[in-house]
Amino acid sequence: MYNLYTMQRSGNSYKVRLALALLDVPYRAIEIDILQGESRTPEFLAKNPNGQVPLLEVADGRYLAESNAILWYVAIGTPLAPENRLDRADAMQWMFFEQHALEPNIGAAYFWLSLVRGGRELHSYSLEDWMERGYRALQVMENHLATRDYFAAGQLTVADIALFGYTHLAEQCDYDLSGFPAVRAWLGRIEREPRFVAMNQLPPAEAVAATAAAG
Repeated sequence: MYNLYTMQRSGNSYKVRLALALLDVPYRAIEIDILQGESRTPEFLAKNPNGQVPLLEVADGRYLAESNAILWYVAIGTPLAPENRLDRADAMQWMFFEQHALEPNIGAAYFWLSLVRGGRELHSYSLEDWMERGYRALQVMENHLATRDYFAAGQLTVADIALFGYTHLAEQCDYDLSGFPAVRAWLGRIEREPRFVAMNQLPPAEAVAATAAAG
C-alpha cells in the first residue's frame, strides 16, 4: 500500500487523491500541514528536499514528488494514461500547461485568498495579475472544450485530473466561471465519474483513524 504525504486543502495533493480514488487504489494518507511548517522538518526534508506535498512513498524508502509525476506513476497501465504516443504527448502538453499557466495563477490565488489569513492584504499587488492570467488560461481551456468532452485522447485522462485540481476551486478565489460554460460542463462531467471524491472528503485511512479515535 502506498504512503501518501498530503494536505487536505492542497489542490496538488487533491489531484493524487482523486486519481487514486478513481483507480480504486488503496493508500495510507499522512496529513502534512505546510502552513504549520510540517513539510520543513528535518524528517520530511530527508524524504523530499524540496519540502512540498504531495509526496508518494512508492517503495520502502523510495519517494516520488511533484503531483503530475505522481499522476503518471499511478496511472501507467490504466485507462487514465493513454497508450497512443500522440495521445500521451497531448496529455503531457496539457499537464505542462496546468503547471505553467493555471496553477501559478488560480492556484496562487486560492492559496493566498482562501488558506492564508490576511493573504489578500499581503498580496493585493499580485491579485490583478493572477486574475488576468488565470482568466486567460480558463479561456484556452474553454476554447478547447467547446468541441471536446475531455482534454486528450477523447476520454478522461491524467490531464483532466491535473487541470481539475485547481480549476474546480476557481470560484472560491474570486474567479467567475459563468462565462465558461464548456469548462463548467467539464467540471460536472468529472464530478459524475464513478468513485469520484470531493476535495474535503477524508481519505479512507484517515476516516478509519478518525472513527477509531472517536470510539
